[in-house]
Amino acid sequence: MSRKALIYARVSDIKQATVGDGLTSQETRCREYARAKGYEVVMVFPDTISGGGDFVKRPGMVSLLAFMDEHPEENFVIIFDDLKRFACDRDFHFKLREAFRTRNATLECLNYQFDDSPEGEFMETIFAAQGQLERKQNARQTAQKTEARMKNGYWVHDAPIGYVYKPVKGRGKMLFPNEPLASIVREAFEGYANGRFSTQAEVTRFCASFPEFPRNGKGKVVQERISQMLNKPIYTGHICSERYGIHWLKGQHAPLISMETFDKVQTRRKGIAHAPKRANIGDDFALRGVVVCGCCDTPMRSSWSKGRTKSYPYYLCQTKGCEAYGKSVACDKLEAQVGEIVKSLQPTQGLMSLAKAMFQHVWEARRAQAKEIVTSGKRDIKRLEVEIESVLDRIMSASNDTIIRRYESKVERLERQKALLVETLAKQVKPKGSIEEKLEPALNFLSNPWKLWDGGTVQARRLVLKLAFTSPIKYTRKEGARTADFAFPFNALQEISTGEFCNGAVRKKRVEHSF
Repeated sequence: MSRKALIYARVSDIKQATVGDGLTSQETRCREYARAKGYEVVMVFPDTISGGGDFVKRPGMVSLLAFMDEHPEENFVIIFDDLKRFACDRDFHFKLREAFRTRNATLECLNYQFDDSPEGEFMETIFAAQGQLERKQNARQTAQKTEARMKNGYWVHDAPIGYVYKPVKGRGKMLFPNEPLASIVREAFEGYANGRFSTQAEVTRFCASFPEFPRNGKGKVVQERISQMLNKPIYTGHICSERYGIHWLKGQHAPLISMETFDKVQTRRKGIAHAPKRANIGDDFALRGVVVCGCCDTPMRSSWSKGRTKSYPYYLCQTKGCEAYGKSVACDKLEAQVGEIVKSLQPTQGLMSLAKAMFQHVWEARRAQAKEIVTSGKRDIKRLEVEIESVLDRIMSASNDTIIRRYESKVERLERQKALLVETLAKQVKPKGSIEEKLEPALNFLSNPWKLWDGGTVQARRLVLKLAFTSPIKYTRKEGARTADFAFPFNALQEISTGEFCNGAVRKKRVEHSF
């Protein structure tokens, strides 16, 4: 009767199993060996991880031992291709040998003859130690190459959401923006930074609205993953690694966001926590969150009220104790009153010409300012580089761990300041196109915001409200909608038209009859 055999095959990672044929080749050689010996192969146990030498971390090896425990009556022959497949650690090698010995198993290797004599055990110890040495040398070499590549500005870990690795001749695999995910990530950052998204929960819902955005095993976009994404400097085009002591190193990949946007996001994440925004925000109500009760200054609620034949949209105050509590106003009526306020924000043609002249003056002033920023910024960068070198020299000569950590923390701050300056200077480039091309969208809106409001969509009206007003609109049943505080451009134009604004030099002189 032929003996029963189990085959064990292992490669170091999943890629070797999927791209190469290491597991298949090992199994083929082991089956040929078993056939020559007259063994009956019962089962094959593959592994795609090394486990760092610890066999209990290898699912295949754990399954093999469990299978043997389920069949204690059998004295299996364990066949494997190479001694290095057995264990790449001296201590674990002999622990695994003992685990098989207690299960009455016989070990047979295609390129090594086991010998239980003292001389055989000595040689086996040498081979096991050699495998351990090679594993640790490979790990050290990999770590050194990883550190060197990161210090050259290349990301080496998994590609963040919004990026994808592509091979580049002579430079290896590099990160490149991966559309449409790159645009989604950029909009998520910028929306959270500028207040379009009030909470991280809103950012999560925004990302989840795109089928392309990666999901977890349950098909969901979880807030924890979004929080991790918002905390990664990699999106600014910089490399940071505590492990390798790399702080805000300019990366070889293109940024998706600016450092300014990243800093705004971090500031908001550390600020006051907000309750998650309701999923049913009410996309039918343009004034939701904008109009407040004039009696108690509390945002008015919006709701649908069922009539006999259909439902009707309303705004109402639900603050108990307020004299307007429970009193509703029709959605169309209130939004029409606010529309009249928006319609009043329409300067005359003459005032718009004056505004355009003012913009041209500011445009030229900003260009001159940009040149000064570049000159000053270059001086500051050189100063920071000298200071960084000085601190690094102090680290090399320091022996106290506490002092070294303080110096390292200072280097990190200086490197971050330098990265911010470099980014700032990169933005100070000569603008492309004429001033007319740049100003046209803004002037079109300033000249007639009513046109955008009258477009009818809730999203368009909310955009108008966000651009035109800096404070909530108050509503009372007696007075209706009250004029809110206008945003700076409209406020400035109105003050010019009444002679109350001209850099503090002209007051009470009517410049233009408008508004």
